[in-house]
Amino acid sequence: MKIAILTSGGDSAGMNAAVRAIVKCGILKGCEMWIVREGYEGLVRGNDDGGEKAGQKVNDEAEKLVEAELREKRNEITQEPDKNLLHNLRFGDGELLRDGTSEYVGGRTLKGRYIVRVGWDDVRGWFSEGGTLIGTARCAAFRTREGRAAAALNLIKEGIDALVVCGGDGSLTGADLFRSEWPSLIQDLHSQKLITSAQLEAHAHLKLVGLVGSIDNDMSMTDMTIGAPTALQRICEAIDNINSTAYSHSRAFVLEVMGRDCGWLALMAGIAGGADFTFIPEKPPTTMPWEDAMCAEIHRHRAVGKRKTIVIVAEGARDRELNPIRAEYIKDILTDRLGLDTRVTTLGHTQRGGRPCALDRILPTLQGVEAVDALLSATPETPTYMIGVQENKITRVPLMDAVKATRAVGQAMNDKEFEKALDLRGPEFMEMLLGFRAVSSLKDESEKLPANKRLRLGIIHMGAPAGGMNAATRSAVRYCIKQGHIPLAVHNGFRGLLDDNVDQPSWLGVDAWMSRGGSELGTNRTLPSVDLGGVAAKFQQFQFDAVMIIGGFEAFNSLLILDEARKYYPAFHIPMVHLPATISNNVPMTEYSLGSDTSLNALVDACDAIKQSASASRDRVFVVETQGGKCGYIATMGALALGASLVYTPEGGISLDTLRRDVKFLRTRYMLDTPGKSEGRLVIRSEAASSVYTTSVLTKMFVEEGGSLFDARSASLGHTLQGGVPSPIDRSRASRLALRCMSFIEEHHEKLSQKPHKARQAGPETAAVITIQEGDVKWVPVQEMVKHADMANRRGRTNWWAFVTDLVEQLAGKPQFLGAKQSDFPKNLKV
Repeated sequence: MKIAILTSGGDSAGMNAAVRAIVKCGILKGCEMWIVREGYEGLVRGNDDGGEKAGQKVNDEAEKLVEAELREKRNEITQEPDKNLLHNLRFGDGELLRDGTSEYVGGRTLKGRYIVRVGWDDVRGWFSEGGTLIGTARCAAFRTREGRAAAALNLIKEGIDALVVCGGDGSLTGADLFRSEWPSLIQDLHSQKLITSAQLEAHAHLKLVGLVGSIDNDMSMTDMTIGAPTALQRICEAIDNINSTAYSHSRAFVLEVMGRDCGWLALMAGIAGGADFTFIPEKPPTTMPWEDAMCAEIHRHRAVGKRKTIVIVAEGARDRELNPIRAEYIKDILTDRLGLDTRVTTLGHTQRGGRPCALDRILPTLQGVEAVDALLSATPETPTYMIGVQENKITRVPLMDAVKATRAVGQAMNDKEFEKALDLRGPEFMEMLLGFRAVSSLKDESEKLPANKRLRLGIIHMGAPAGGMNAATRSAVRYCIKQGHIPLAVHNGFRGLLDDNVDQPSWLGVDAWMSRGGSELGTNRTLPSVDLGGVAAKFQQFQFDAVMIIGGFEAFNSLLILDEARKYYPAFHIPMVHLPATISNNVPMTEYSLGSDTSLNALVDACDAIKQSASASRDRVFVVETQGGKCGYIATMGALALGASLVYTPEGGISLDTLRRDVKFLRTRYMLDTPGKSEGRLVIRSEAASSVYTTSVLTKMFVEEGGSLFDARSASLGHTLQGGVPSPIDRSRASRLALRCMSFIEEHHEKLSQKPHKARQAGPETAAVITIQEGDVKWVPVQEMVKHADMANRRGRTNWWAFVTDLVEQLAGKPQFLGAKQSDFPKNLKV
């Protein structure tokens, strides 16, 4: 199969990671891989060896449209020389761009070639680049049948029979139309004698798959679109920077973010950035005039002493009469009515730019692999699939079903059916909207819960610090205050509890905690078993009606100890929850823990710099040691995000045979690099992968065995992986899960309060861990968790990400390069 890839519509971080994965996975599956430069425009123009003339023959008007759009876009693009590569990986077989080269392959100047064959090394390092390296452009010609006929002819001329399109709903709709028209298009081409009968028969069916590249996260039937996490990160970085200025001058800032038809960026930035007010297209202000409601809310915040005000508005925000809500107008309202010194910041296209975050490397890579599998299994009867995401699961959904659902949201908003629009966005979107309101606003005493339903909540941090701990605490505290509950912050874990180090945080006191890393309450690994009786006495002293423990495996262990001690201590017969927060992501049964996304971003940032150093030295391998205890999640997913050559984890261990094969692989790989053009490479080693083959030992061994081919250096990232500022994903996830914990606590507290005090016996379901499993939030009793825990190694018995280790090695080409023969190498080199 010959597979072509194009990117269309607005660019987004992560597109290059998807293209890289598709190219490499396609080659591994025995396919021939091509890229289409400049999106649909390049597909219509084709190559100068006949593609443009064919387009002219099909329709003069279509060619005029192309010329009008691309009059100034014909660039001469150069690239590094071709490489001597393995034949069984489709390298150096004499067919790779014989007539010229593109920006991505070859050594000469390219003119007029838009459909270009690529090889394995042509996409190396792409995952760290923002935007799309193969280009994107709007194409009016492709919207005409004549333009699509020209595109079909250009694909057939190159023998391409499968297409992957990465773009927004408009681009994907065009792709599906192209596929549905394909039989009639090629029939017309045959009748015009532009293709032969053999070509007509060979290309009767076009296989097509879509990936969603959109920073707005506006596609239905997928949790995340390519580029959305990075765009959110750029927005939150801007908010974090603005916060300090706003506080210093006691100013108000109105930030306009992208989101013409979708408020996901504005909503998530509002949660992660601790905004006071947000405006999104799906949910216009309900109180009219909305100006009064906004001013009243912000006035309440200022009245309790808040010095800064942040209002976030999506560019497509409207009121209930569909009148646009503009940032400048909001600024005028805040200035005139509240007397606030107000500034407007429009982030614009800075939201699109920059290096992709870890999530925008991992998910597009997994989606790219799935896209190739979908093409290989496609038949004329199967629909055009869109590759989507549900939490960490890669899914296939019929493309037009997703497009139809997406457009239904826009239609509902235009029809002023805003509740329907929210319903179509999905339950998680609505949950996040309600969550934002729960933590951003203050209530009067009359709006709080009745006194008999209020409770005293103890909040404890356990284990090592992790990004998102403070965000979860902030959400829990603010929710408590809004409902009338009393939050009690325990400082320094269970040791602090025994020392009476407990206070009652205020609404304003936790205001800035969303963006703070580490643990504001302080944390340690001391378990309650240090003095169970003393802990029970403190529960009684502070009259805890419920406890929330935020932390990693120690927190899980602590909850287990408290649950088992209920038979001896009545004080523990209260709702108790564990919210997983650990960079190791080693809590059983849950797919994600707070802090793991922040840690992956810290790893990616550090290793991008390290790889830059390694590549500058051309022939250097860096052995990078990561944290993670006896769980290899950070090392494995980091290796996938970084394109590492090798990864060592505690689950897989390290043996002498493994090292022998790995050294041979590295030597083989460097032998096949063009002299003077070797690539710096990374080896990721989890700190507990082996007690014998340490990072130092591995580095010395690679230096010795690398000989004249490569040398090696080591880098231990240590506690830097705990990260500084938590990622927006960790912040928003922390808020969502903390509010779920509060709902759980309120529900079980109410049930227990209906029983006489002395007869209260909390069931096993009241001591539970909140987990994310296959896209759903699920509560698991702590006793049930034990069955799925490897207590000795402090991790789960099974891991959803276990397959990624093999995928890392596949995308590095390890199995294929180890099978290289002498004939694959330059004559002067010996294997």
